[in-house]
Amino acid sequence: MLRSSDGSSRANLGNRKALGVSGGSRRGRRWLGRTAIVLVVVGLGLPVVAVLPWRWLPPPTTAFVLRERMATDLPVHYRWVPREEISSNLAIAAVAAEDQRFPDHRGFDWVAIRDALEESRDGGRVRGGSTISQQVAKNLYLWPGQNWVRKGIEAYLTIWIELLWPKPRVLEIYLNVAEFGPGVFGVGAASERLLHTSPSELSSYEASVLAAVLPSPKRMSAERPSDYVRSRASQIQAAARSLGGAGYLGDAW
Repeated sequence: MLRSSDGSSRANLGNRKALGVSGGSRRGRRWLGRTAIVLVVVGLGLPVVAVLPWRWLPPPTTAFVLRERMATDLPVHYRWVPREEISSNLAIAAVAAEDQRFPDHRGFDWVAIRDALEESRDGGRVRGGSTISQQVAKNLYLWPGQNWVRKGIEAYLTIWIELLWPKPRVLEIYLNVAEFGPGVFGVGAASERLLHTSPSELSSYEASVLAAVLPSPKRMSAERPSDYVRSRASQIQAAARSLGGAGYLGDAW
Protein backbone atom coordinates (compact mmCIF):
# COMPACT_ATOMS: atom_id res chain seq x y z
CA MET A 1 0.00 0.00 0.00
CA LEU A 2 2.80 2.38 0.86
CA ARG A 3 4.47 1.69 -2.47
CA SER A 4 1.23 2.23 -4.28
CA SER A 5 0.61 5.49 -2.42
CA ASP A 6 4.17 6.72 -3.14
CA GLY A 7 3.83 5.79 -6.80
CA SER A 8 0.50 7.54 -7.05
CA SER A 9 1.91 10.67 -5.40
CA ARG A 10 4.85 10.74 -7.76
CA ALA A 11 2.52 10.30 -10.73
CA ASN A 12 0.28 13.14 -9.54
CA LEU A 13 3.33 15.37 -9.01
CA GLY A 14 4.57 14.56 -12.51
CA ASN A 15 1.14 15.32 -13.95
CA ARG A 16 1.01 18.69 -12.14
CA LYS A 17 4.47 19.57 -13.46
CA ALA A 18 3.46 18.58 -16.96
CA LEU A 19 0.27 20.62 -16.68
CA GLY A 20 2.31 23.57 -15.38
CA VAL A 21 4.71 23.39 -18.28
CA SER A 22 1.85 22.99 -20.74
CA GLY A 23 -0.03 25.91 -19.17
CA GLY A 24 3.07 28.06 -19.24
CA SER A 25 3.61 27.23 -22.89
CA ARG A 26 0.02 28.18 -23.70
CA ARG A 27 0.37 31.45 -21.79
CA GLY A 28 3.64 32.15 -23.62
CA ARG A 29 2.03 31.50 -26.98
CA ARG A 30 -0.93 33.72 -26.09
CA TRP A 31 1.46 36.52 -25.01
CA LEU A 32 3.44 36.19 -28.22
CA GLY A 33 0.23 36.22 -30.24
CA ARG A 34 -1.06 39.37 -28.52
CA THR A 35 2.32 41.06 -28.93
CA ALA A 36 2.35 40.21 -32.62
CA ILE A 37 -1.16 41.66 -33.04
CA VAL A 38 -0.17 44.86 -31.23
CA LEU A 39 2.94 45.23 -33.38
CA VAL A 40 0.90 44.72 -36.56
CA VAL A 41 -1.74 47.25 -35.46
CA VAL A 42 0.93 49.81 -34.52
CA GLY A 43 2.92 49.13 -37.68
CA LEU A 44 -0.16 49.69 -39.83
CA GLY A 45 -1.85 52.37 -37.76
CA LEU A 46 1.01 54.79 -37.13
CA PRO A 47 1.87 55.36 -40.80
CA VAL A 48 -1.81 55.98 -41.59
CA VAL A 49 -2.07 58.55 -38.79
CA ALA A 50 1.21 60.17 -39.84
CA VAL A 51 0.54 60.23 -43.60
CA LEU A 52 -3.20 60.45 -44.26
CA PRO A 53 -3.92 63.99 -42.90
CA TRP A 54 -1.55 65.58 -45.43
CA ARG A 55 -3.71 64.26 -48.27
CA TRP A 56 -5.90 67.28 -47.51
CA LEU A 57 -3.98 69.53 -45.09
CA PRO A 58 -0.72 71.40 -45.68
CA PRO A 59 2.04 70.07 -43.39
CA PRO A 60 2.75 72.79 -40.80
CA THR A 61 6.43 71.85 -40.75
CA THR A 62 8.80 69.02 -41.67
CA ALA A 63 11.58 67.04 -40.03
CA PHE A 64 14.16 68.91 -42.12
CA VAL A 65 12.70 72.32 -41.23
CA LEU A 66 12.76 71.44 -37.51
CA ARG A 67 16.31 70.14 -37.81
CA GLU A 68 17.42 73.34 -39.52
CA ARG A 69 15.80 75.49 -36.81
CA MET A 70 17.60 73.55 -34.09
CA ALA A 71 20.95 73.58 -35.91
CA THR A 72 21.23 77.30 -36.68
CA ASP A 73 20.30 80.70 -35.35
CA LEU A 74 19.65 81.95 -38.88
CA PRO A 75 16.02 82.40 -40.00
CA VAL A 76 14.29 79.47 -41.65
CA HIS A 77 11.74 80.23 -44.37
CA TYR A 78 8.86 77.89 -45.20
CA ARG A 79 5.54 78.92 -46.73
CA TRP A 80 2.94 76.60 -48.17
CA VAL A 81 1.67 77.30 -51.70
CA PRO A 82 -1.31 75.34 -53.12
CA ARG A 83 -0.81 73.49 -56.38
CA GLU A 84 -3.02 75.90 -58.33
CA GLU A 85 -0.54 78.70 -57.55
CA ILE A 86 2.60 76.81 -58.61
CA SER A 87 3.86 77.16 -62.15
CA SER A 88 3.71 73.92 -64.10
CA ASN A 89 7.20 74.89 -65.31
CA LEU A 90 8.55 73.93 -61.89
CA ALA A 91 6.57 70.69 -61.77
CA ILE A 92 8.03 69.41 -65.03
CA ALA A 93 11.50 70.78 -64.24
CA ALA A 94 11.58 68.87 -60.94
CA VAL A 95 10.41 65.67 -62.63
CA ALA A 96 12.91 66.08 -65.48
CA ALA A 97 15.74 66.64 -63.00
CA GLU A 98 14.90 64.22 -60.21
CA ASP A 99 12.49 61.49 -61.30
CA GLN A 100 11.54 61.18 -64.96
CA ARG A 101 9.40 58.07 -64.41
CA PHE A 102 7.37 59.77 -61.65
CA PRO A 103 4.01 59.66 -63.50
CA ASP A 104 4.26 55.90 -64.01
CA HIS A 105 5.93 54.31 -60.97
CA ARG A 106 4.37 53.49 -57.61
CA GLY A 107 7.02 55.07 -55.42
CA PHE A 108 10.13 53.19 -56.54
CA ASP A 109 12.01 53.49 -59.82
CA TRP A 110 13.35 49.96 -60.14
CA VAL A 111 15.22 50.78 -63.34
CA ALA A 112 17.14 53.61 -61.62
CA ILE A 113 17.80 51.41 -58.58
CA ARG A 114 19.17 48.63 -60.80
CA ASP A 115 21.38 51.06 -62.72
CA ALA A 116 22.72 52.56 -59.48
CA LEU A 117 23.55 49.10 -58.11
CA GLU A 118 25.31 48.12 -61.33
CA GLU A 119 27.40 51.31 -61.28
CA SER A 120 28.32 50.63 -57.66
CA ARG A 121 29.37 47.04 -58.44
CA ASP A 122 31.49 48.28 -61.34
CA GLY A 123 33.38 50.58 -58.98
CA GLY A 124 31.65 53.78 -60.02
CA ARG A 125 30.41 56.54 -57.74
CA VAL A 126 27.34 55.49 -55.79
CA ARG A 127 24.43 57.35 -57.37
CA GLY A 128 21.12 57.89 -55.64
CA GLY A 129 18.03 56.24 -57.08
CA SER A 130 15.50 57.98 -54.83
CA THR A 131 12.21 58.96 -56.40
CA ILE A 132 10.26 62.12 -55.61
CA SER A 133 7.97 60.00 -53.41
CA GLN A 134 10.95 58.72 -51.41
CA GLN A 135 12.33 62.24 -51.06
CA VAL A 136 8.97 63.40 -49.69
CA ALA A 137 9.08 60.63 -47.07
CA LYS A 138 12.61 61.62 -46.08
CA ASN A 139 12.01 65.38 -45.99
CA LEU A 140 8.73 65.16 -44.08
CA TYR A 141 9.57 62.55 -41.48
CA LEU A 142 13.24 61.55 -41.35
CA TRP A 143 16.81 62.78 -41.30
CA PRO A 144 19.70 63.00 -43.78
CA GLY A 145 22.05 60.07 -44.23
CA GLN A 146 22.42 56.80 -46.09
CA ASN A 147 22.22 54.16 -43.34
CA TRP A 148 20.01 51.14 -43.94
CA VAL A 149 17.69 51.84 -40.98
CA ARG A 150 16.70 55.23 -42.39
CA LYS A 151 16.37 53.83 -45.90
CA GLY A 152 14.14 51.03 -44.63
CA ILE A 153 11.82 53.43 -42.80
CA GLU A 154 11.82 55.70 -45.86
CA ALA A 155 10.77 52.81 -48.09
CA TYR A 156 7.94 51.82 -45.73
CA LEU A 157 6.64 55.40 -45.54
CA THR A 158 6.91 55.70 -49.34
CA ILE A 159 4.55 52.75 -49.74
CA TRP A 160 1.98 54.47 -47.53
CA ILE A 161 2.40 57.83 -49.26
CA GLU A 162 1.71 56.21 -52.63
CA LEU A 163 -1.27 54.31 -51.21
CA LEU A 164 -2.89 57.29 -49.46
CA TRP A 165 -2.09 60.27 -51.69
CA PRO A 166 -2.87 60.83 -55.38
CA LYS A 167 0.11 61.61 -57.60
CA PRO A 168 -0.60 65.36 -57.89
CA ARG A 169 -0.56 65.62 -54.09
CA VAL A 170 2.82 63.86 -53.87
CA LEU A 171 4.35 66.35 -56.31
CA GLU A 172 2.61 69.32 -54.68
CA ILE A 173 4.00 68.42 -51.26
CA TYR A 174 7.44 67.74 -52.72
CA LEU A 175 7.63 71.20 -54.24
CA ASN A 176 6.51 72.69 -50.93
CA VAL A 177 8.95 70.87 -48.63
CA ALA A 178 12.11 70.52 -50.75
CA GLU A 179 15.07 72.66 -49.67
CA PHE A 180 16.16 75.15 -52.34
CA GLY A 181 18.78 77.03 -50.35
CA PRO A 182 20.16 77.30 -46.81
CA GLY A 183 17.09 77.66 -44.62
CA VAL A 184 14.80 78.08 -47.64
CA PHE A 185 12.14 75.37 -47.92
CA GLY A 186 9.45 75.07 -50.54
CA VAL A 187 8.66 76.93 -53.73
CA GLY A 188 6.88 79.76 -51.89
CA ALA A 189 9.97 80.88 -50.01
CA ALA A 190 12.38 79.94 -52.80
CA SER A 191 10.73 81.84 -55.64
CA GLU A 192 10.24 84.99 -53.57
CA ARG A 193 13.50 85.07 -51.62
CA LEU A 194 15.90 83.64 -54.21
CA LEU A 195 14.41 84.65 -57.56
CA HIS A 196 12.21 87.60 -56.49
CA THR A 197 9.12 86.39 -58.28
CA SER A 198 5.96 84.53 -57.37
CA PRO A 199 5.56 80.73 -57.60
CA SER A 200 2.94 81.09 -60.32
CA GLU A 201 5.17 83.30 -62.49
CA LEU A 202 8.28 81.09 -62.62
CA SER A 203 9.65 80.90 -66.13
CA SER A 204 10.97 77.69 -67.63
CA TYR A 205 14.56 78.78 -67.00
CA GLU A 206 13.89 79.99 -63.42
CA ALA A 207 12.15 76.71 -62.64
CA SER A 208 15.11 74.80 -64.07
CA VAL A 209 17.55 76.79 -61.92
CA LEU A 210 15.56 75.84 -58.81
CA ALA A 211 15.51 72.20 -59.90
CA ALA A 212 19.26 72.31 -60.59
CA VAL A 213 20.14 73.05 -56.96
CA LEU A 214 17.89 70.34 -55.45
CA PRO A 215 20.65 67.73 -55.02
CA SER A 216 22.78 70.10 -52.91
CA PRO A 217 20.92 73.28 -51.94
CA LYS A 218 23.44 74.33 -49.27
CA ARG A 219 26.33 74.18 -51.72
CA MET A 220 24.69 75.43 -54.92
CA SER A 221 22.85 78.74 -55.21
CA ALA A 222 19.73 79.54 -57.21
CA GLU A 223 20.03 83.21 -56.31
CA ARG A 224 23.59 83.54 -57.65
CA PRO A 225 23.92 80.51 -59.94
CA SER A 226 27.40 79.33 -60.82
CA ASP A 227 28.38 78.29 -64.32
CA TYR A 228 27.68 74.70 -63.31
CA VAL A 229 24.16 75.53 -62.07
CA ARG A 230 23.43 77.49 -65.26
CA SER A 231 24.66 74.60 -67.38
CA ARG A 232 22.65 72.10 -65.36
CA ALA A 233 19.56 74.31 -65.66
CA SER A 234 19.92 74.33 -69.44
CA GLN A 235 20.17 70.52 -69.42
CA ILE A 236 17.00 70.31 -67.32
CA GLN A 237 15.18 72.64 -69.71
CA ALA A 238 16.18 70.41 -72.62
CA ALA A 239 15.11 67.28 -70.74
CA ALA A 240 11.73 68.84 -69.91
CA ARG A 241 11.19 69.73 -73.56
CA SER A 242 12.17 66.23 -74.71
CA LEU A 243 9.64 64.74 -72.29
CA GLY A 244 6.92 66.89 -73.86
CA GLY A 245 6.71 69.74 -71.37
CA ALA A 246 4.13 69.94 -68.60
CA GLY A 247 1.74 67.79 -70.64
CA TYR A 248 4.00 64.82 -69.92
CA LEU A 249 2.82 64.84 -66.32
CA GLY A 250 -0.77 64.06 -67.31
CA ASP A 251 -2.82 63.04 -64.28
CA ALA A 252 0.28 63.38 -62.07
CA TRP A 253 -0.26 67.19 -62.01
